[in-house]
Amino acid sequence: MYNEKTAAARFRSFATFALLPLLVFGTVMLVPFVVGIFMTFTDWTGAAAGFEWQGIANYASALTDPLFWSSMGVTLKYVFFSVALTNALAFVLALLVTGGMRGQNFFRTGFFTPNLIGGIILGFIWQFMFTRVLVHVGEALGWELLSTSWLGDPQHAFWALVIVGVWQNAGYMMLIYIAGLAGISESLTEAANLDGANYLQQLWKIKLPLMVPAFTISLFLTLQRSFLVYDTNLSLTRGGPYRSTELVAMHVYNEAFLYQNFGSGQAKAIILFAIVAAIVLVQVGVMKKVEVES
Repeated sequence: MYNEKTAAARFRSFATFALLPLLVFGTVMLVPFVVGIFMTFTDWTGAAAGFEWQGIANYASALTDPLFWSSMGVTLKYVFFSVALTNALAFVLALLVTGGMRGQNFFRTGFFTPNLIGGIILGFIWQFMFTRVLVHVGEALGWELLSTSWLGDPQHAFWALVIVGVWQNAGYMMLIYIAGLAGISESLTEAANLDGANYLQQLWKIKLPLMVPAFTISLFLTLQRSFLVYDTNLSLTRGGPYRSTELVAMHVYNEAFLYQNFGSGQAKAIILFAIVAAIVLVQVGVMKKVEVES
């Protein structure tokens, strides 16, 4: 009887606190994911009453689509620079606002604020900056680099996209690094000071090894965000000029919803999911080994 009561009490606790979230997760995430995989094997357009079975034709079409791989190449380039610059800037900002500078809480708030702005609004703000404000500044100062809008040039438009992404995400990653720095015992730095270690030696020998868990989390988040960015890409460049800044998330969306090729678009989304999952798993695995070694 005791065991039955205990089991009933545990089930009630599970149903109260875990069952509803699991149902919501299954409804919002798992069911659409399974339906999406099923759609990759059909020719459904989203508007037709029926569909025909296509087998792996959509995957074959996606894998041989040069525009898809072109957007994937642009995305990989964007991810590389965005992840590197975001984490480098975030770590530097974290060092600055934890070093005892005057008004550091104010600066923390200021650096984090861009992350609170939606990607669509953020893109429009920076579109105005690149097409109006910076152009006027370049013309007034005679700077050729800023005298024309970056968004009209394929190379400059890409770097504009990177700058906006770094500006938006660096503040959020800064908080993770601040938490990591706050977790370092002061006794370690005090002992290093007594041993005569300078700031750079302490940073390299003490802080960086102990910050590996924070780097693992930040790299994971920036990889995920960079691969799946869409809203900023849409409002800032719309993939232009000449589709030179069309990231893979925008390409997949256009394929499925603009051109109504749901099967092909969903197949590309599954391929993207597999690539991102593989890269993230490798990143987490490598960083976990670094954590153990450090």
